[in-house]
Amino acid sequence: MERTDLIARYRRSLKRRNYSVHTVKNYINILSHFNTWLQIPVELVTSKETDAYMEHLLRRRKKPKTINCHFGCIHAFYDYLIEDEGMPLANPVKKNYRLRLPRPLPKHLRDAQVEALFKEIKDSRDRAMFMLMLRCGLRVEEVARLTIDAIEYRSKQLYVFNGKGSKDRVVYLSDDAKSAIDEYMNKRRWSKEKRVFLVQKGPLKGKPISVRGIQKRIEYYAQRSGIEVSCHHLRHTMATQLLNADADLVTIQDLLGHSRITTTQCYCRVSNLKVQRDYYKAIKVVLQRTQPIRQDNFEFGKKGVMENRV
Repeated sequence: MERTDLIARYRRSLKRRNYSVHTVKNYINILSHFNTWLQIPVELVTSKETDAYMEHLLRRRKKPKTINCHFGCIHAFYDYLIEDEGMPLANPVKKNYRLRLPRPLPKHLRDAQVEALFKEIKDSRDRAMFMLMLRCGLRVEEVARLTIDAIEYRSKQLYVFNGKGSKDRVVYLSDDAKSAIDEYMNKRRWSKEKRVFLVQKGPLKGKPISVRGIQKRIEYYAQRSGIEVSCHHLRHTMATQLLNADADLVTIQDLLGHSRITTTQCYCRVSNLKVQRDYYKAIKVVLQRTQPIRQDNFEFGKKGVMENRV
């Protein structure tokens, strides 16, 4: 059977499976591109040809995400040939055959954005939840699971039990975070629920708020303030602010609950303020230990060069 016929049959198969028009169009465009490049019948393709096709895409400077999309489509096409068309083939594209995507830099809020965001948060529960993310670096799941007995008010400590990777850790309450929790706890004294943050309206009133419930609240405030922000952005902001304030990287790692220091090191790439401050601090020492290059020395050297040329 001709390759174009197989692709046409695959198109009809995708439509029967209720794939969107946009998705079907993308799949067929990718397969048509692969078909045009291919010099042999589809049933003879091996990993040798798929490796060559990847090199072809790389030479054309396609992004890793685009290349992964190509190979995902080709893998699905060969699955169709094997399962639906009954062709005795081995899929030349392995299931996890993909390029590693570059990790994006963690996003954080600027001080003015933090101020503008919290101006919109009037509700005491929401203010306390998001203050714990901003000041203590808690993940949204950790906020949702936080219990009353995990807060030590006298020592201004908060215990995070069974965090990511089943790790426990201790974080510390800033004055504004403690004030936010105090205000909320005074308003929810009526409840005997062990979880700190509860649903305030509707049929689930008094029950622990879910992770998705917290995320919906930050989405609401993001829309009101016009600031692109998520729960994790607040955690990233806390790490960046501490780094800019000269906190040690190992300390930040411990507060965030990172298993590896390399995860925490991502914040070094966005903390330009600390880089600038460290540079001027270091260059000041360099200038004190070495003779500064003065303008008159430069002019003298320039004059000597001109005399030699004459």
